[in-house]
Amino acid sequence: MTSMTRTVLRTAAGVVATGAAGVAYAGLVERNLFTVRHFDVPVLPPGAAPVRILQVSDLHLTPGQRRKIEWVRQLASLAPDFVVNSGDNLAAMDAVPGLLRAMEPLMEFPGAFVLGSNDRYGPVPKNPSRYLTRDHARAPSMARPTLPVDDLTAGLRGGGWLDLDNARTTVTMGPHRVEVVGVDDPHIELDRYAAVSAPAATDVALTLGLVHAPYQRVLDAMTADGAKLVLAGHTHGGQLALPFYGALVTNCDIDTGRAKGVSRWWPGAGGDVPTQPSDAAYLHVSAGLGTSPYAPVRFACRPEATLLTLVGR
Repeated sequence: MTSMTRTVLRTAAGVVATGAAGVAYAGLVERNLFTVRHFDVPVLPPGAAPVRILQVSDLHLTPGQRRKIEWVRQLASLAPDFVVNSGDNLAAMDAVPGLLRAMEPLMEFPGAFVLGSNDRYGPVPKNPSRYLTRDHARAPSMARPTLPVDDLTAGLRGGGWLDLDNARTTVTMGPHRVEVVGVDDPHIELDRYAAVSAPAATDVALTLGLVHAPYQRVLDAMTADGAKLVLAGHTHGGQLALPFYGALVTNCDIDTGRAKGVSRWWPGAGGDVPTQPSDAAYLHVSAGLGTSPYAPVRFACRPEATLLTLVGR
């Protein structure tokens, strides 16, 4: 064996070992490193008392995920003024009891929810490489196992939370009246924003939008009507990201720079109006807490819940 051959073999072995270590870390370690993100968002009137919103999203829960269930339960210690659940709670037919156990302490606080595709349709095995292609962003086939969505919504409503799927109403958050408007999941084209569209109320501290998958058509419509903050999930923050670069995909039509965290949005931000106006709304996209059971990995994108403190402009 020549010296060059030995060098090539050692290099190849190193690459394979590094790849294997990365997969092991993503599948065994990082996907279980739950964390709470904190953001201040200046969307209330000047001088207004702050409001704390806890957002949980994309649990993709299976009954055996007891560590995740208990971690979500302890989020109640944050004592938020309001809780938002932005969908994709389930990943198994028998996951509703575990999901409601996870949410039980949080339902001591006022809250609202919208549904995602994985509250209605179960996960199926597929080629993991599709995650990095445009095919992954297409709406899933309806020929998938159905999940007990009626049991899920009945449980969340029974806990006192509002169902904001294609709905608009006014709630109390801390000392403030807040208008909230939501849609059913755009990823499977169940959004009907036109049915609830209206100019933002003038007698509230804020109009807040809620959607599972942050598709541009919904973000544009909500912010055109005057919503100053929109909360979403769905993207998993890219799920597989590159350090110092970020997400590779979003699984919808927003750009990867907005795959997670707080950014700004305005009608046309996705292309027609690239320049940010001074009154642009805020968008928060949660990287969520779970993964599909058929792609149980996260890399450079820890699972998260978010505590958003709304403050005066």
